[in-house]
Amino acid sequence: MVFVISFSPFFLVAQKIDNMASHRSMGSDKYFRFSYDNDFFTSSDYNYTQGYSFEFSHPALKNNPINYLLYTPKNSKKQYGLTVEHIGFTPKSLSQSEIQFGDRPYASAIMLKSFLVTIDTIHKFRFVSSLNLGLIGPGAFGKEMQVEIHRATENVIPQGWHNQVKNDLVFNYEINYEKQLYFNKVFSLQSNSTLRLGTLFTDASFGFNFTLGGTNNSFTGTKSNKFRVYIFSQPLINVIGYDATLQGGVFNDTSPYTIPAEDIERLVYQINMGVVVKSKKIYFEYFRTNTTKQFTTGISPKWGGFKMGLKF
Repeated sequence: MVFVISFSPFFLVAQKIDNMASHRSMGSDKYFRFSYDNDFFTSSDYNYTQGYSFEFSHPALKNNPINYLLYTPKNSKKQYGLTVEHIGFTPKSLSQSEIQFGDRPYASAIMLKSFLVTIDTIHKFRFVSSLNLGLIGPGAFGKEMQVEIHRATENVIPQGWHNQVKNDLVFNYEINYEKQLYFNKVFSLQSNSTLRLGTLFTDASFGFNFTLGGTNNSFTGTKSNKFRVYIFSQPLINVIGYDATLQGGVFNDTSPYTIPAEDIERLVYQINMGVVVKSKKIYFEYFRTNTTKQFTTGISPKWGGFKMGLKF
């Protein structure tokens, strides 16, 4: 059994569901992975309350016409995929039906993501580009999902979803560049930078990622079938330009309550910690996340989650 510990005193992109980091590589271009986040794992029910994604990667997706809109470096191995992603947010008190001024607005979004991972095995870098199309607002059925989960678990039924951010278009483009600076059997170091532009999130991030132990080299483009267990720690920083889950959609300004731009925290720090188990066919991860507050009158949110994957 091989253990890996990842330490990063610098920063990467802050994102709710991020499957594209090299330490989360499935070691295959044919797989299915399910991710689930919930603040239940940290004994809270506030801010980022829930998120999930269904991720599918297969060479047949090379024919997806959206790939023509994604940046492709030359002389690189390519991995094509699609992801369905859903995220939901709530204020601190779920029992109140009125607007909770000074707290986070109710919001949810659902997206279909087309992604392309390219790996330059000579210069040892990974470049990920993706296009997200979807909807923020009641059409993302965040209310229905949370109500049913709370009913099934006999928790407080949320009363304020009628005050949520209203329907608007989600159109987001994202690029991520991760460069391997050093790697051996027990230690690796990567630099990382990310840019997201669009109607849901607009932000930029820069940083490093460290791993210690026996992780497979995700910059070779080769498949990995060995059994591995490792833990990781990933501090992050994100420079915020726009966040529609707080500020409302770009095109629809009829939301009953949003956070003013002057109250948005422009630097958000985040730390992810977890454990990953890989085998020839299976991927499993459990993680916990803490962040600094995202607006001046908010509090620091935290959540946890797991990822389960199957390689074909």
